[in-house]
Amino acid sequence: MKKITVKASKIYDITIGAGILDQAGLIMSQTAGISCNAVRTGKTAAVITDDNVSRLYEKRLVDSLSANGYRAVSYVFPNGESSKNTGTFISILNFLAEKQLSRADIVVALGGGVTGDLAGFAAACYLRGIHFVQIPTTLLSIVDSSVGGKTAVNLASGKNLAGAFYQPDAVICDVTLLSTLSDDVFRDGCAEIIKTGVIADRVLFESLKEPVKNHLEEVIIRCIEIKRDVVAEDEFETGVRKFLNFGHTAGHAIELLSGYLISHGHAVAAGMAIAARMAVVLGICDTNCLKDILQMLQLYGLPENSVYSAGDIARVCLSDKKREGDSITMILPVETGKCVLRNIPVNDLEKVIQSGLEITL
Repeated sequence: MKKITVKASKIYDITIGAGILDQAGLIMSQTAGISCNAVRTGKTAAVITDDNVSRLYEKRLVDSLSANGYRAVSYVFPNGESSKNTGTFISILNFLAEKQLSRADIVVALGGGVTGDLAGFAAACYLRGIHFVQIPTTLLSIVDSSVGGKTAVNLASGKNLAGAFYQPDAVICDVTLLSTLSDDVFRDGCAEIIKTGVIADRVLFESLKEPVKNHLEEVIIRCIEIKRDVVAEDEFETGVRKFLNFGHTAGHAIELLSGYLISHGHAVAAGMAIAARMAVVLGICDTNCLKDILQMLQLYGLPENSVYSAGDIARVCLSDKKREGDSITMILPVETGKCVLRNIPVNDLEKVIQSGLEITL
């Protein structure tokens, strides 16, 4: 079992190990602020999960919570990005109120990024903030979305447009849960790992030439360490945390244009390829860097382009939260392991994105 401590506005531990879902209640009982103790036993833990994860893991978590003094209640919603909306969010808030949770109680997210975002935003807003624990069940949520305190729901105009920065009290990562993922869902997480290598760690990137499943826990730990360091330096995304959005500007547009039929990781992969081609056209990186990124995406069966036009992608990008006035910040690679921020004028955005769709090697 490995522990990584995040030092942000709230200090918390990320616990990584095999089979630790059954110890989740014990881990929580030993966590300051959310423990059940002699002063007040029987805290309520509201488990928020989707219908797929519920069938697989909800009972194990509830049993662990109950065995360690928590009163467990569960809210289950339909799986998929389409549930990450204001309607589900309000339903969760009403559920917490109906179950009479207080500020001493806990919201527990059991699931992937959609679950973590919904449950975290609800925890941030209910009673102006109650305790929150992340138990990610996908590779993408383990290496990225469960760490760092970003919570949100989607609006009709775009992805993650309503949300809050709200750090969890604990993150519990059971790597054995990844064994039930489909290949496509596992590849979504691989896209975020590739992203992390491109923006921050060439050694990590090169290590992915060996199948990631051969050294999965080591890769997970390294990705979380990188995310920890970025969040500690720039919790509210005013500087270096923006680099974590590599591939996400065009990627979020692709997700929305597909009606969320294209998953987050696959859309981000296409977004990374588009950004890398843009970087070549803008003279920021050379074709060897682009080739490295495209070959890595190919190795993991991830898309390297988009069926959507530059005009459609640019139009959706203009609603992205990374837009600032008459420009939008794009993250572009210099080489594997290093990126730069480049402000693109909105009037040039379609032309620049078009360049990111066109280059062939």
